[in-house]
Amino acid sequence: MHAAANQSTAPAPAPVLVRAGNAETVQDGATSLITLLADAGATGGALTANKATFRAGSPGAPAHFHTRATEMFLVLDGAMSILVDDEVLHLDKGDFLTVPPTVPHAFAPAPGCEAEMLVVFSPGLQRFDYYRLLERVHRGEATVQDIRDSSEQYDNHYFDSPVWTKALTER
Repeated sequence: MHAAANQSTAPAPAPVLVRAGNAETVQDGATSLITLLADAGATGGALTANKATFRAGSPGAPAHFHTRATEMFLVLDGAMSILVDDEVLHLDKGDFLTVPPTVPHAFAPAPGCEAEMLVVFSPGLQRFDYYRLLERVHRGEATVQDIRDSSEQYDNHYFDSPVWTKALTER
């Protein structure tokens, strides 16, 4: 028996395997997709993970923050512009960034670039229904007010960022 298994009385969550062909993908905008990998329920609350895919010119995610989780970004392909506090960072393929709770952030592909990112929250948050809500808004089946009304439930708190607005208009 593995030594770590003897240190906890709580049952460990089962490993999570998501085959690429079986992963649910939602379209949260005209130029972006979110591939759902592992939600908090599947990981025993340890993490939530998705893959975000952006076409050039995608607006990405507006300025927001989380109060209960660190959000981590690994650029799998392309390049990303990511707001952290009041600074816009440029991340290239292979770059990794963590954003702790309450730190304002936003992200979009770098100007003229397509991009793909692995996005992980730790501890995990039940977020898959939030991504599905974004898709319903994109399809006209829900409203932006529905997103606002869900901010506490999904720990996604939007705000206006002049720095991010300026960065998007300069693209």
